[in-house]
Amino acid sequence: MTAEEKRNLEFFGNHIKNILDPTYVLDYMSDWFSQENIQSIQAMKTNKGVTAAATLFLECLLKFEETGWFRGFLDALHGAGYTGLAEAIQSWNFQKIEKLEKPKLLLKFLHKEFKDNVHVDIILPRISGCLINQQCEEIRQVQNNLGNIAGTDKLVEYLLRSDKENWPKVLKLALEAEEYEFSKLWTLEEDTNGTKNAEMYDSQAEENGVSTMQICYKEESEQQNLSENSCPLPEIPEKPLKPRSYQLELASPALEGKNTIICAPTGCGKTFAALLICENHLTNNPAGQKRKIVFLATQVPVYEQQESVFKKYFERLGYKVAGICGEIAEDAPVECVVDNNDIIVLTPQILVNSIKSGTVRSLSVFTLMIFDECHNTSKKHPYNVLMINYLDQKLGRSANPLPQVIGLTASIGVGDAKDKFEAIEHICQVCACLDASVISTVKKNVSDLEQVVYKPEKLFRKVESQPVNKFKFVISKLMEETENLIEKTFKEYDLIPEYQLENLSQIQNRVFGTQKYEQWIIDVHKKCMLLQMEDKNKERKICKELFLYTSNLRKYNDALIISEDVRIQDAVRYLKEFFREAESFDETEQYLIHQFKEKIQELEDISTDPRNENLKLDELTFILEEQYHQNPETQTILFVKTRALADALKKWMEENPKLSYLKPVVLTGRGKRNQNTGMTLPSQKGVLDTFRTSGENKILIATSVADEGIDIAQCNLVILYEYVGNVIKMIQTRGRGRARGSKCLLLSSKEEVIEKEQINIYKEKMMNDAIEEIQTWNEEVFVRKIHHLQLQEKAIRDNVIVAKPQLEENNKRLLCRKCKVFACHTADIRVVEDTHHTVIADAFKESFVTEPHPKPKDFGSLKKTGKIFCAEPSCHHDWGIFARYKTFDVPVIKIDNFVVEDVATGLQTLYSKWKQCNFKMIPFDAREMSN
Repeated sequence: MTAEEKRNLEFFGNHIKNILDPTYVLDYMSDWFSQENIQSIQAMKTNKGVTAAATLFLECLLKFEETGWFRGFLDALHGAGYTGLAEAIQSWNFQKIEKLEKPKLLLKFLHKEFKDNVHVDIILPRISGCLINQQCEEIRQVQNNLGNIAGTDKLVEYLLRSDKENWPKVLKLALEAEEYEFSKLWTLEEDTNGTKNAEMYDSQAEENGVSTMQICYKEESEQQNLSENSCPLPEIPEKPLKPRSYQLELASPALEGKNTIICAPTGCGKTFAALLICENHLTNNPAGQKRKIVFLATQVPVYEQQESVFKKYFERLGYKVAGICGEIAEDAPVECVVDNNDIIVLTPQILVNSIKSGTVRSLSVFTLMIFDECHNTSKKHPYNVLMINYLDQKLGRSANPLPQVIGLTASIGVGDAKDKFEAIEHICQVCACLDASVISTVKKNVSDLEQVVYKPEKLFRKVESQPVNKFKFVISKLMEETENLIEKTFKEYDLIPEYQLENLSQIQNRVFGTQKYEQWIIDVHKKCMLLQMEDKNKERKICKELFLYTSNLRKYNDALIISEDVRIQDAVRYLKEFFREAESFDETEQYLIHQFKEKIQELEDISTDPRNENLKLDELTFILEEQYHQNPETQTILFVKTRALADALKKWMEENPKLSYLKPVVLTGRGKRNQNTGMTLPSQKGVLDTFRTSGENKILIATSVADEGIDIAQCNLVILYEYVGNVIKMIQTRGRGRARGSKCLLLSSKEEVIEKEQINIYKEKMMNDAIEEIQTWNEEVFVRKIHHLQLQEKAIRDNVIVAKPQLEENNKRLLCRKCKVFACHTADIRVVEDTHHTVIADAFKESFVTEPHPKPKDFGSLKKTGKIFCAEPSCHHDWGIFARYKTFDVPVIKIDNFVVEDVATGLQTLYSKWKQCNFKMIPFDAREMSN
């Protein structure tokens, strides 16, 4: 955020304080506000009121220096429902907010008459759109607990803090609709000179001792409001941008109405070609036919980017554009959005769900479908689910018209093809899935394309491995000792039949610090959880021991992988954090912690010895120093495999005096991996905005979330740090380097990684050759080929008998995954809103202990307040969360923290997701809780 924007925020602070209840937005800003700040603001509201809390909130806000917080603040306002305030801050134009002052003055004056005459339960449903959902809920609770007058007082309080410009008019219409006499006191008129009048009059008012009053206020067009143009927005051009010759070439088949895959390099403007196609589609429609377009984007940041582009381009032409993604799907009426707009931007799962539920009747409601990154159309991807629906309609000769289909991609890929013939088959299969009759590439206007899109030079840097790795030697010894403990457990109890736990005690061909070992130990970890014995006490003891041993082996293996890619001290820090959190509840844990602590000093000495520095980091330092010496304005994207590696490299750069001036920022995905939650959407957007606009942050460290679709500033340098995938990923990542003279460099210490990337380069040529050959085919021949493939796939689908899973009636037991202690019966599990799972049995309360949640926040209709753990003193395994749902405090359990045991047969099973479970579950019913 700029200094000018901070000044603007301070300047308009009074408006913000008089509207905002900060407790509604804090959950959306937990990435920036500390728990201490959150508690202080909440306490301020309780002790001194909302305005005082908003003042403290604003003071904290203006002290932030982290990247992305301003974008996060705007998103938090939108998320909480403060759309008017967000719009005013985004444009720094508070004119609409200021016009509400006079109606608010009138409402204050009429407060007594309002609460004496209006019934909250009648009027609230009509004006709820002018309030925030949470405010409506609080008004209802106050009315239910304290009566109508208290509820009306609360309604007036919230209207006086409303940021919705239409609330005076909506209130007037609501009062009139319910035929309240009070409506005569609340009159809004607009004269021909643009003068708005708020009048209060009533013949009975004077009799009741209320003086008459008239309030008038004018809109002065000549007088510039102080809030205008403090920070002007970029202007939208009056005339459409002129397309380049190659963009017209790419769009040409689609403009003729053909189903088309547009395959062109990243950065060439495929989205603009899509805009041309959409505009042509909307303007050239047969008489009486309603045109409707859906644009599909796989990732939420891409969705937001494309929604913004389409709105800017088409709303000035008079078309309606709207979008829905997973972030807002619960609050957005899909049917209404689809019915009331010309262009709808969606993430594909939203449309899949809507078709399945019948909210959207069929794909025939659309006349054009555009699939961004269409190479994903395969297997169970939502794109393919939609196209199977489309093809079933087509091949079933449905009478309903089908939409035109357009696919956009930088690379169709070749799948597992070994030669050009197999590549042709793969590409034809993708075309069949998208019902495409044409692959459009740039052929006639290559020189025009090359002026815009520069193909980065591809370089390889092979780094030699450390000749002597003392860290690996010490950790390997710890791992060998832990493996010996596992074997000792097997022999001590003489209980493991070979058929039950195959190769558990025979650890063969192990190589510590590899993905192969990681997979092996995960498999062992799961099998140990399912170990069963007649003596259940002994079973619980052994299972817990094996759980601890295998958990430690996984962490040691992770540390070796970390030390390969970053500093040894990062790996040591990772292990210290794990053992610090691993509380010593029993002898086994105490021994394992002691075993590690004995080696801490030796490991720290190794990590600070300059002779043990990672040679890859030395090479990365040299590359960056050389590049920024030659061109100080360089922008770099550094691709890495994992979030942990991204964070570790950022920390290393910040602590490296040679590189700290680069001020790295990190962009990672949003999903949850191994108990670590990814970046929130506001955080992602904040990082992208900062990297695009700030001259200070010169390097973006990113995982795979950045390699597809997201529009990132032109970069001079793309570095792939032990980062390699298939040919599609190679083309996508390379395409991030768009500036002329840019480079794409693969840095690795592994020969096989470099070989794989060289194979990808060969596959790219094979793909281009295959496309060129397909383009020489007669179009009718190609269409017949596609149709044949579609019929083949449909025959396979029709002949596959999908057995509907039979949910078992038998009651089952949930056991703690770590110590195998009994938790609850499946008959006591209830499903909350088809998503969350709670346990209603009173006995379950004795099975867990609760601790405050480190990040309490709302998600959907639940408010996280705590975490729950196994109550067994020597276990304390994480079971889930404690949450507030409506008026109930309920435990919400995660199935991947339990073993499921059949009561009748004793068979034990592990599930990672609730949808995998094969037992019946009953929906949550509040009446059960009351009883």
